Amino acid sequence: MTSDENLSPVPEAKGTTSRRKFFVAAALAAPVVAAHAQAPAGSVKPSPIVMKMQGAWGAKDIFNEMAEDYVKRVNEMAGGRLRIEYLTAGAVVKPFEVTDAVSKGVLDAGHTVAVYWYGKSKVASLFGSGPVTGANAEQTLGWMMRGGGYAYYEQLQKKLGLNLKGFFAFPMPTQPLGWFKKPPPKTAAELKGFKYRTVGLAADLMQELGMKVTQLPGGEIVPAMERGVIDAFEFNNPTSDRRFGAQDVAKYYAMGSYHQAMEFFEIIFNRTKYEALSPDLKAILQYAAEATSSANTWSAQDNYSRDLQELITKDKVQVSRTSKAVFDAQIKAWDKVVSKLEAEDPFFKEVLKSQKDWARRVAYYGFFNEADYKSAFEHVFKTKLPA
Repeated sequence: MTSDENLSPVPEAKGTTSRRKFFVAAALAAPVVAAHAQAPAGSVKPSPIVMKMQGAWGAKDIFNEMAEDYVKRVNEMAGGRLRIEYLTAGAVVKPFEVTDAVSKGVLDAGHTVAVYWYGKSKVASLFGSGPVTGANAEQTLGWMMRGGGYAYYEQLQKKLGLNLKGFFAFPMPTQPLGWFKKPPPKTAAELKGFKYRTVGLAADLMQELGMKVTQLPGGEIVPAMERGVIDAFEFNNPTSDRRFGAQDVAKYYAMGSYHQAMEFFEIIFNRTKYEALSPDLKAILQYAAEATSSANTWSAQDNYSRDLQELITKDKVQVSRTSKAVFDAQIKAWDKVVSKLEAEDPFFKEVLKSQKDWARRVAYYGFFNEADYKSAFEHVFKTKLPA
């Protein structure tokens, strides 16, 4: 028998057992208590950051659906921490006032196009609807993202004192020459005298061609046609045009033009409010724009093509391809507009040179590599497309 075996248990003092049980129970409970202490009080999620975004588009415009494609992606990826609430044009400010409203904090965000603030600087049109360079909208958006365009965009905002953070999405198909009450012009001379609606630098171009231009948001076009303020117009695409009733005030639609051949959406945020966000939420705002660019493109392919056919078959609109003579006249007019603007503003010249340098390389590659899709279409569908 060992000495340990000879030891008798020492009697515990009164109350010792109960104290020992208390300390053991407390030790076992400690991790649970700590876990509860580390959790948010009552496990209640913090309220989301809410941002009010207004579009520059009338209530029926498909562009609202495209804006909501962006809002949906942001809200779902943010996991309840950030929520954008979308409003259509006029809910807070008029379409052409969205940029200033966001910059001043009246709105948190906006869905618009850069040409809507070209009144502040004609350089703004280079970020979405400038002179043709041979690059299409997709390639020009590439210049914004990879060719130095975005740095110029932010530089211009700083020059103008705009408190904005912007993203870009959806390289738009070429915008039609537009709508006419009589057969559209076939020559440069026939363009003269029309009272025409367009926006941005396209206004300078069409004035150079002899048109009398009025700049209006989309929602004001039909009333202006009815009152005789304008007698011809363009907006953007068959779907937007059909939804606001273009076919009710004009029956001739000319497809194709150089006046706005490479535009894209501008999604803007008040920079102060943007900078207050966490890095991951900032990333969501950026990458949602990139993802939405594809979603908008697919929507346009589906809707624009369907509505063009509806305009022809249901609405009995006479649809034609803009003549080569008008295209040629537009190119020559662009030369004059650009020459004047470059002489007036060295920054305009610098930005356009950057865009042209990108187009020279990127568009050159595209023309050499692109398949002849038009010939393939004509072969497969046994038809002849307009020249």
